[in-house]
Amino acid sequence: MTSKAAELGRQVRTQAGHVRGQQRDASGVLAFKGIPYAAPPVGPYRWRAPQPPVPWTGVRDALSFGAGCLSSLANDPRPGPRAEDCLTLNVWTAAKQADEKRPVMVWVHGGGFQFGSSATPATNGNPLAEKGVVVVSFNYRLGIFGFLAHPELDAEAPSGNYGLQDQLAALRWVQANIAAFGGDPDNVTLFGESAGAMAVGILMASPLAHGMFHKAIGESGAFWDGRHGPLQNFQEARARGVAFARQQGDASIAALRAMPAELLNAAAPWSFERDHVVAAFSPSIDRRVVPDVPARRFLLAKQMHIPLLAGWNSAEEFPFMARSLPAQSAQAFRNAAAAMFGTERLAEFLEIYAAGSDAQAKASVAALTGDMVVGEQCWQWLRLHRASTRAPVYGYHFNYTSPYTPIASHVTEIPFVFGTLTPQQVIGSTAPPAEADRALAQTIMSYWVNFAMRGDPNGSGLPFWPAYDENDIVQILGTAIEPRPNPQADRFGFLGSFRQNGALPIRWRDVP
Repeated sequence: MTSKAAELGRQVRTQAGHVRGQQRDASGVLAFKGIPYAAPPVGPYRWRAPQPPVPWTGVRDALSFGAGCLSSLANDPRPGPRAEDCLTLNVWTAAKQADEKRPVMVWVHGGGFQFGSSATPATNGNPLAEKGVVVVSFNYRLGIFGFLAHPELDAEAPSGNYGLQDQLAALRWVQANIAAFGGDPDNVTLFGESAGAMAVGILMASPLAHGMFHKAIGESGAFWDGRHGPLQNFQEARARGVAFARQQGDASIAALRAMPAELLNAAAPWSFERDHVVAAFSPSIDRRVVPDVPARRFLLAKQMHIPLLAGWNSAEEFPFMARSLPAQSAQAFRNAAAAMFGTERLAEFLEIYAAGSDAQAKASVAALTGDMVVGEQCWQWLRLHRASTRAPVYGYHFNYTSPYTPIASHVTEIPFVFGTLTPQQVIGSTAPPAEADRALAQTIMSYWVNFAMRGDPNGSGLPFWPAYDENDIVQILGTAIEPRPNPQADRFGFLGSFRQNGALPIRWRDVP
């Protein structure tokens, strides 16, 4: 005689204690918010690997989002409380029984590893959970709290990538606890956008992440490299940390740990004018979490051999133009391109990024910025993964525009992926979504959920999406939804030709 499976209700037992979530909503989704997945990283735990959550007695309310991690973005306008004690996660599930083993989708938020949180309205997990998956989102340490490297810290343990270690801790929590929420710990898809997608790519290349997730989705990011070359190496990251300590009066790590969090954060601000890859506290090669340039790990087939779905938007450059090559004139652009790519390849460059007039140069500057910050590394991710694994790979190009989304900018696909269709604030759009927007959201959500379920986005009623192969065909997600040749292949191929053993030139560090 088989026993009836336990009914899943508002109260769930995790390894650290019981939590009480919100009542099922009209769509049947339970939401649990603000669950600690690690101990507060404060006091002596500042700049240490995340520790297990502190157990509690009784039933802990999980009714509201935890505080977001402290933001390094100067004058960050995003709402919500922030604190150093921020390592919490959220779960959305429509499972009725605890043993349903629904696919799990774990979201990593973007923000250049400098800002952002899991409480953004656009990434509410409810609509995705309605489609049969369990959705998890979480906060992770940012800026100086997440990515300070320093020789004194190395004496304790390899330093620098605490924010990435937080992500690994959240994945460990999922492995240990998600079954109680009706999820399947053996079918976890890690997905993210911008820095979140870059984290997915980095973790795919990390030996510490093996077995923690089984599929990957990357939206507008991959390896954390670009305009000024590869991510910071071991020595560069430590030099940045030592320089910061010197600026604080040759402070020791003990003294920096004693600094109030708000003062410490204010001493390490970041703005969009600075390259967050090499001019901020951000992921670096620490020889443990990140053992090498991530693209090189893919080139050598040392990454996780799992299904991958990844792509980019047609106007990725929109938030990043402050870091473009000079655009005041065609001649200034040509001179900057010669300094960056070499005079011997300038003619080839200008065939792809035309600069015959100031207007042409302005358009090419925008295209080049989006390609270097986001697009080319996404393309490399698809190519390198396909070449080194038998796991299925799917590529997309999001070019959808409408009154609701007048520019297919960086981040504009997120409300479609989550089905939230919140205002497109990054591009300043205030138009409400229309029926065409809602239809596209349903299509994209179905693709993502199908991929999370079985590693293939295709399904009944959806336009066919072919696997990515040597023909460089990507699925266009726009007014038309269909496979087409990569529209930026020539541009990406030119930029990719500068990679040596997976890495972009270190000399690009010095190009203004």
